[in-house]
Amino acid sequence: QVQLVESGGGLVQAGGSLRLSCVASGFSFGSVAMAWFRQAPGKERDFVAVISFSGRSTRYADSVKDRFTISKDNANNTGYLQMNNLKPDDTAVYYCAAGRIVSTTATRYGDWGQGTQVTVSS
Repeated sequence: QVQLVESGGGLVQAGGSLRLSCVASGFSFGSVAMAWFRQAPGKERDFVAVISFSGRSTRYADSVKDRFTISKDNANNTGYLQMNNLKPDDTAVYYCAAGRIVSTTATRYGDWGQGTQVTVSS
């Protein structure tokens, strides 16, 4: 059974940092691209970052570039999103997703975690 479980969310002040984790089971992380999306209340689910199968290629939304870093540990089937210099606009539920292609489009991903809440206070 394919499963993705996120953790690491929480409440942080503006300028602070959090690291989100995404543990995969039921498949090999090295065989998929992994992405992070986020969804704020009343808004659509937006792309945040994606990393390739091997982990050598990454892409970020402009809003998080130079603040967030995506990585994955294929040996341990775990992905990460390091978030620095957080802003109130980063407040959202963050989801990890796995898919067969590297994409910034949510519909390209068939497997999703349950999400973890990130709240940034001003």
